[in-house]
Amino acid sequence: MSHPFNFSVSLNQVPVLENYNTYTSHAALRQAVQAYGGGWMEEEATAFGRLMGSREMQEAGTIANREIPVLQTHDRFGNRLDVVNYHPAYHQMMDAAIRQGVHAVSWTAGRDGAYVAHSVLSYLKQQIDEGSSCPLTMTFAVVPSLRIAAGIAQEWLPLVLSREYDPRHIPWYEKKGVTFGMAMTEPQGGSDVRANITFAIPAGGDVYHITGRKWFCSAPMSDAFLVLAQTGKGLSCFLVPRFLPDGTKNRLYFQRLKDKLGNKSNASGEVEFHEAWAQLIGEEGRGVPAIMEMVRHTRLDCATGSAATMQRAVAEAIHHCRHRNTFGKRLAAHPLMQNVLADLSLESIAATTFAMRLAKGFDSALHDPAEMHFTRIATAIGKFWNTKRAVLVLGEALECIGGNGYVETSVMPRLYRDVPVNAIWEGSGNIQALDVLRAMQKDPESMEALLQYFNQARGLDPALDKQLQQLASLLDDKDMLEFKARIVVEKAALAIQAAELIRTAPPAIAQQFCQARLTADRHLTWGTLEDKHALETIIDYTHAT
Repeated sequence: MSHPFNFSVSLNQVPVLENYNTYTSHAALRQAVQAYGGGWMEEEATAFGRLMGSREMQEAGTIANREIPVLQTHDRFGNRLDVVNYHPAYHQMMDAAIRQGVHAVSWTAGRDGAYVAHSVLSYLKQQIDEGSSCPLTMTFAVVPSLRIAAGIAQEWLPLVLSREYDPRHIPWYEKKGVTFGMAMTEPQGGSDVRANITFAIPAGGDVYHITGRKWFCSAPMSDAFLVLAQTGKGLSCFLVPRFLPDGTKNRLYFQRLKDKLGNKSNASGEVEFHEAWAQLIGEEGRGVPAIMEMVRHTRLDCATGSAATMQRAVAEAIHHCRHRNTFGKRLAAHPLMQNVLADLSLESIAATTFAMRLAKGFDSALHDPAEMHFTRIATAIGKFWNTKRAVLVLGEALECIGGNGYVETSVMPRLYRDVPVNAIWEGSGNIQALDVLRAMQKDPESMEALLQYFNQARGLDPALDKQLQQLASLLDDKDMLEFKARIVVEKAALAIQAAELIRTAPPAIAQQFCQARLTADRHLTWGTLEDKHALETIIDYTHAT
């Protein structure tokens, strides 16, 4: 008698989530893009979503994080090289993204909704790999800082905005397209960049020689970097290219690559400058305002990227539960699991909507001063909130999948390790909260714009009205503002999410969000929704395949 078991086949297993369209399967994203002025991108976003959801690109993300970058400091003869070697899968993702214009569309589209277009493409790209999104973000974000120096902008911007990916290690002016990195923080200061001791000495005209050390240099194979250094007039911003104008190597030396928790496909290095050739961006002593233009744009991508990773994890959880049988029926059919999936979906919908609303704010800010001031403060709020909520969502989504998600052959461990970086990069939670307070206190127009936004939201929902009353009371207590800064930002974030969902999402979803997130008896763990209404609608609005 033959044995009844076939040991070569595992029963009740879930198919890999691949070869699906990450845009058209996500109704919440599509609705937000339409609502905020990016509807003209529908065809391009659909094509890009199909590519990003393909097995080919999913595997590229996996391989690039397994075959991580390697620093080569010298050639075999002992000459300095300072190059980083990447697996072809990394270049494959970079090429696809740059050809699509992820880094450039906001600057080249020439129409309303250009920032929304950038954000939806960035969102879709982020879901296959966090690491390669880093140089894309910085190349996108460097544009406003470069524009401060007209001569530099004229030379560099055509290559920054090029849709040709050129990873060759040659002088920038011989390339078809370039990427940018950034080096701000130092060992002794971290987020306190005013404590920097790297210094720059004038060498004639706008040229300086920089000497010092940076503890974190993002994307060290970039063609140029924005760097902060001290001058006689204070902290200043400089462009430091990899090659000098005569084609010789600039004097910047990478000492090692960081062994990071996640973000493995992206190299991050420690760099020394030995009288490195540099050009001044803006005025001496005005380095922080100059580089903050770049930082502000990267914060938009942090909020967007966290929403994207959150969505990828929730989609994986929903997919698993729809295919896995437990206790006689699909896992997704069990009421308690429905509660968990709907709660996670609600968070993903809110984060996605918040990110796209921020992008719409960047668009509107080009012609509306009030929107400009609102977006400056709302971006810090969104960066704070989305990045923190994503970390919590990843843990619960992983738990939904269980052991099959906890092994390295699943995408979940990589997503889990990757997601904290956006909370740390460009200022951690306290920095964002303090920036919100600083804007409130030192930029009256930002405070006025935020209050006007909330005034327009009054009457939309009783729970939202109560949330706004509590926020107003907190803002009135000036002596406790710094101590309670995180409470202020949390309440502001939830109020913005609620207002935007009421305006853009199906009513059942907005109502569920207000009830679950704004009421006094809201709960602290996932799967604690008290209203069974529309749970499947919420889940389908997040992931419909």
